[in-house]
Amino acid sequence: MGNMKLVKGSKIILVPYPAQGHVNPMVKLALALLKLGFEPVMITPEFIYHSITSSMDPKGKIMCMAITDGLKKDNVPPDFFAIEKAMETNMPNHLETLVHKIDGEDGAVACIIVDLLASSAIEVARRCRIPSPDFGLHDYHIPDDRRHTRHGSPQRPGPICFLPNQPLLSTDDLPWLIGTPAARKARFKFWTRTLNRSRNLRWILMNSFSEENLYDQLSITGNKPLVFLVGALSRHAIIKNPSIWKEDMSSLQWLDKQKPKSVVYISFGSWVRPIGEAKVRCLALSLEAMGQPFIWVLGPAWREGLPGGYLERVSKKGKVVSWAPQMEVLQHQAVGCYLTHCGWNSTMEAIQCQKRLLCHPVAGDQFVNCAYIVEKWKIGVKINGFAQKDVEEGLQKVMDDNEMNRRCVSMIWDGMEVNGEVMECKIAV
Repeated sequence: MGNMKLVKGSKIILVPYPAQGHVNPMVKLALALLKLGFEPVMITPEFIYHSITSSMDPKGKIMCMAITDGLKKDNVPPDFFAIEKAMETNMPNHLETLVHKIDGEDGAVACIIVDLLASSAIEVARRCRIPSPDFGLHDYHIPDDRRHTRHGSPQRPGPICFLPNQPLLSTDDLPWLIGTPAARKARFKFWTRTLNRSRNLRWILMNSFSEENLYDQLSITGNKPLVFLVGALSRHAIIKNPSIWKEDMSSLQWLDKQKPKSVVYISFGSWVRPIGEAKVRCLALSLEAMGQPFIWVLGPAWREGLPGGYLERVSKKGKVVSWAPQMEVLQHQAVGCYLTHCGWNSTMEAIQCQKRLLCHPVAGDQFVNCAYIVEKWKIGVKINGFAQKDVEEGLQKVMDDNEMNRRCVSMIWDGMEVNGEVMECKIAV
């Protein structure tokens, strides 16, 4: 890449952020590198290591190594702030030691590919004097909004637009405006630190299919790295997605019994506690009243909002699972619409499977992704609540829009397929 020499047989270390939506595309990138003759080494914290390695099939294709994370060894998944603390204080020294061990005396490591959200690893790569391309999950469009915020709090109302043809954003769309004022300040600190570390990188890999405005935005920030689009990565998966959570494969058998394009698939991702008990209850009652066939991904810890006896009452029309094989579900002909949080992996997979989107962003970059889905690409509709009227009207708009269906199909041929075919030569530059 550019002036970085990649010799076949060299080791390439990959450091994902330890969440399902970040591990999956990094594994797919590792598989693409393996196919090109490199030796990918995936490094994860201990708390997800065994889940990831045990679900890889076939095993042994990618070398996986764990580093000490200092997190509590219990059955409660660590939250955002616990992981952040571990990645800033406990993991860098262990990662540096492991990198030196892998590199050895012969300098076997060609580069370290660092997930944008695992930015502490960028500093480790610099100390080890090993090139470190940054790996972004989407176009580089999380705004650097310090001109408009102070300690994470918006300083002015009204729309925000940084680039020509970019969807208008509001201050409510900023990725750190989640939770209490203290949590917002902490998240704002996390994002500004992440962007500062990424500012002077020489290479950026994008899990994206669209080049629109990308180079202009990087120029605005004063950063002019070499950018390589490597999406859509899920087209190149030669193994099943490794999953931190156990997938309920009965979802596919249930879908086989449903009419084509009749089912709403509902998932708010694996990372953020999705929508809260009140909204879970509201959505549950709306789905029951509508009688619309649905598959709803809802973990056991998130089911407290379900009305008593709900699962039994909806068993003929709906199916609630703890985790689903998402790509297989979206590919199924029975699924007509996806009610989503607009996470980037979910967005990419839905577009590839030509599914229209009913959008309810929850956190992070999901609000920005939603703006592109609804305003720029026009392949979905945003709903702000889960009352029966909101859900019914949103579904009607999505399912009755033939032009939206045409756009879903055209995005495959105009974007993802074209860039997907040239992914390997871009990596190999």
